[in-house]
Amino acid sequence: MMSVKLFMLLIKASMRSRMQYKFNFLFSTAMASCVHISEFLMVALVMMRFGNIKGWTLYEVCYLYGVIMISKAIYRTLASDVHHLEKYLVSGDLDALLIRPVPVLLALMTQNSRVLFAEIGQGLILLAIAMKALMSTGQIGWSAVPLTVLMIGSGAVILFAIGLATAASGFWLTRIEYLQNMTEDATHTAARYPLSLYPKWLQGALLVLVPVGFVNYIPALYVLRHQGGAWMLLGTIAVSCAALWLAMRFWKTGLSRYQSTGS
Repeated sequence: MMSVKLFMLLIKASMRSRMQYKFNFLFSTAMASCVHISEFLMVALVMMRFGNIKGWTLYEVCYLYGVIMISKAIYRTLASDVHHLEKYLVSGDLDALLIRPVPVLLALMTQNSRVLFAEIGQGLILLAIAMKALMSTGQIGWSAVPLTVLMIGSGAVILFAIGLATAASGFWLTRIEYLQNMTEDATHTAARYPLSLYPKWLQGALLVLVPVGFVNYIPALYVLRHQGGAWMLLGTIAVSCAALWLAMRFWKTGLSRYQSTGS
């Protein structure tokens, strides 16, 4: 409990410092909104023209899009600089975190924190639109609401685990930008859409190697299509716990091998 309280205090302090620059905050939020709106509108326009993609309707894709958008926003809000570990390794700034009287990972997670209002807000809007439409047709009921909250929470854990494991590889590789482009950016984009659209080898990669498919697609098969039973959700929770445990072990191993730049 002390670690949680300390984490929240550090997060609040980091956010207060960033909010000193209100124009920068408002401008970045507006730009992020424009980017995400344009990305989804392109997909929506295509689907409105052709009706569905391999049996998945626009509202179902909208649901997948909203879940992973919010999960990613939560991960980046609570652990922003995990994604930017490379700059700490290259500049030697990680040394300053090592001498703090808090765990290194906790100190790193609370650096430069900011609430991603644009991503969270748009994700909630997409989910509200999708779930209202799906409820009106009787495809889902109100029980889908708490299940969706559970999906978002477990999804945030999975994305954090993937980001942490990728960042930890920097203790050996140092330069990890291109690796992050593959394990985080590219996979997050791919998981916005049904995995059934992709070839089998890519589906396997998105479920086993980088398990982003468990963020939204696998649990959505049960929530939206009632496939696989509750085991789909239990399996998702198990994957999130296993991924977090493995990522933490990998992080500790990498941190033990860290060598300062000497700068």
